[in-house]
Amino acid sequence: MDTTEETVRGTRAPVEDSGGYLTPGARAAGAGARYAVISAVFVGILIISNVVAVKPIAFGAIPIGDLPLPFVGSDVDSLPLVFDGGVFLFPLAYVLGDVLAEVYGLRASRRTILTAFGLAALASLTILAVQVSPPAAGWENQEAFAAVLGFVPRIVIASLAGFLAGQLLNAWVMDLMHRRSAGRYLRSRLIVSTLVGEFADTILFCTIAFAGILTGVDFVMYVLLGYLVKVLAEVVLLPVTTRVIAAVRRAESRSAEL
Repeated sequence: MDTTEETVRGTRAPVEDSGGYLTPGARAAGAGARYAVISAVFVGILIISNVVAVKPIAFGAIPIGDLPLPFVGSDVDSLPLVFDGGVFLFPLAYVLGDVLAEVYGLRASRRTILTAFGLAALASLTILAVQVSPPAAGWENQEAFAAVLGFVPRIVIASLAGFLAGQLLNAWVMDLMHRRSAGRYLRSRLIVSTLVGEFADTILFCTIAFAGILTGVDFVMYVLLGYLVKVLAEVVLLPVTTRVIAAVRRAESRSAEL
């Protein structure tokens, strides 16, 4: 492809031609394109999950009859299947978190996590600002807006605390095990890091957000099911995660050789 150059502040720099962008900024953007896309999707998943996590979801119950279980009273004959709305999408954040930590390292992964944390906090503050702003004349949905998207301090703090602790632990465990194993045992590292990260995330979120609102067996099942479903989702998606990691790593290696 033909390129042209011009002097920019005393240096020779490629400029745009009919074949595409070749400016220094464009080269930098292209070099980090995959990292940027993965990070953007990661941030989007977090924000969407935080919006829908305010709704506990019940998918029936598991009959247990007279089976004795810890934390469950003798008068309980079924265990409710209760999740939060983030259960549909949030496990993918750990898949992408694994890709970031494995391919780009702890520092780059931490940068994305902190960016996501900051934008999630900004989204919450923006929703709060809109919620407390006076509605326009004729708009009668203020109560509905507050009920669905309204700023709930417990939910916001729970989401942010759980996400930050869980993702940082997930990335740290991935990096630590990667160094200790010299990059081997990827599947084991993925599972162990998820077990640690999701445990911290689930305990913090469920306790801060719903302790006292959900009580007794409902709260216990909410915590246990939330944790198990998210971990199982990671296990089910393990073949996808390993293939994505391999594909991104190959693509980045080819880019580095150019």
